[in-house]
Parts: sequence; structure tokens; C-alpha cells
Amino acid sequence: MVNKGHAHAVGNQLGATIRAWRDRLSPGAVGLPVDRTRRSPGLRREELAELAGLSVDYVVRLEQGRAVSPSEQVVGSLARALRLSRDERDHLHRLAGFRPPLDRRVVDEIPPSMRRLLMLLEATPVAVFAADWTLVWWNSRWAVLFGDPTRIGAEERNLVRLRFPVASDRGRLTSWPVIPANAEAADRALVADLRRAAARFPDDPRVSELVAGRVAGNPRFAAFWAEAAVGRHGEDRKTIRHPAIGEVSVDCDVLTDGDTDLKIVAYTAVPGSEDESKLELAGIISTSRNDA
Repeated sequence: MVNKGHAHAVGNQLGATIRAWRDRLSPGAVGLPVDRTRRSPGLRREELAELAGLSVDYVVRLEQGRAVSPSEQVVGSLARALRLSRDERDHLHRLAGFRPPLDRRVVDEIPPSMRRLLMLLEATPVAVFAADWTLVWWNSRWAVLFGDPTRIGAEERNLVRLRFPVASDRGRLTSWPVIPANAEAADRALVADLRRAAARFPDDPRVSELVAGRVAGNPRFAAFWAEAAVGRHGEDRKTIRHPAIGEVSVDCDVLTDGDTDLKIVAYTAVPGSEDESKLELAGIISTSRNDA
């Protein structure tokens, strides 16, 4: 039996949230003409109804808490019409009693704001990986530190492929030996992060094929995958044996974008250390290559 009091409370919360998001969205943001006679800056109910493909009466009943069980399709239409962020979209689905929708494909495209941030990190070896740990961007200092990724095919530029190779792999992501401080812990964290990506992007063939290939062809990966651990790969310490600058130890920090699951991976050394001097040498090498 449905608890009417609970349903009423949920309806009120859902309606109040939709109203608040409607009030904050300007007509200009959705391509509608701006009318100076408006009493409030937000969208009118009839405008939201038109954008979402709903009747005005239904939008009114939703906002007043009298319609408490919108369909998942209606909730999705409202989320798009209200220009919600992913977190807001997920919140709206939960308020309506649904699980948040899954994003279907891994994102490779770097948002403009992230590109601006990356430009500010040009003095640091930095790379960007997609949710499945495919390398999608790197700066010149990263290429000096690890080797030029363009020498192998784009599909092979994947950290999971590097750490868990199978017989069919044709290339290596890095040119020089890279030794994690704790290889087993780092690889377990990598597999746990990939499992999280596989759950978020269940329809992406790139992810499913990567996992299936490693499970079938790499017993070490298969053992870690069978543990069913889920988590984020956040930080690590690595030693790189580089032919020009020697052995350099770096801290690896991973910053994950919540909307796209893109991972900014930055490499730094302890200030004033010999390792920092070697990273500066890598910067000199990258500058000379760019000037050549």
C-alpha cells in the first residue's frame, strides 16, 4: 500500500525543485526571446512545458505536488529542458524514484574549460586519459618523460593495455621502463577504476572489448577483475628509467572530472630534489624539440 503522506512529501520536494530550477533558467539561455515585461527572470510554466513536450497543466500539477509519479521519460525531458548538469539530472531522477540514467559512451573530447586548465600546467608533465584509461591528450613534457605516443596507433594508447598486455597487443604506451612504488596496489587500483567505468558505460564496446580481452588473455588481470573491487585510481609514485635524464622518481596525481570521467594525470617531484632537476631537464628537452 502506498504511503500517501510519503508520496505527498516526495511530490512537494520534486515540485519545489523543478520550480526552483525553472526560476533560475533565463529565456535567453534556451533560445527564447527576452521579454522585458516579465515579472521574474526565469522561464514561465508554459515555456518549460513546450521545451519538455508536456502540457502546461501537467507542469502545474508537478510543481504543486499533485502529480507525484512522473514517468522516467518525463523526468528525462524535464532534465534536458532545464539544462541540468549531470549531478542535477541524477538528483531529479532520484526524487522521482528512479535510478540515475547511465551515460552510454566513454567521453574522449576535452571540454574547453579543462583545456584552459591544462594550458596553465604546461610546465608540468601532464596527460589526459578517458574513463577506460585511453590516452587522449598529452603535453610535450609528458612525451619527453614517457616517450612519444604517436609512434603507436591511437587504440593502443591505453594504460590498461600497458599494465596487462595480451598476445595481440601491437605497441607500448611508454618508451621507457615505468616502475610503480607498489605495482600490485597500483594495478589493483587501475582494475577497480576500470570496473567503475564499465558500470557507468555499459553500452560502450570499447570498454567491454578491453575488459573481455584482458580477462581472456591476461591471468593477472582476470584474477584482479574477479575480486570485483570498485574504486578510483587517485595517486601513485613511480620511478622512470629514462635514457637521457636517468632514473627519476615522480608523484602521480589523478584528478577526475565528475561530468566526463576524464582523468588529468600530473607528474611532480619533491621541490629542491634531484628528481625536480631532472624534470626541469625534461622541460628543456621538450622546448628544444618544439623549437627545432
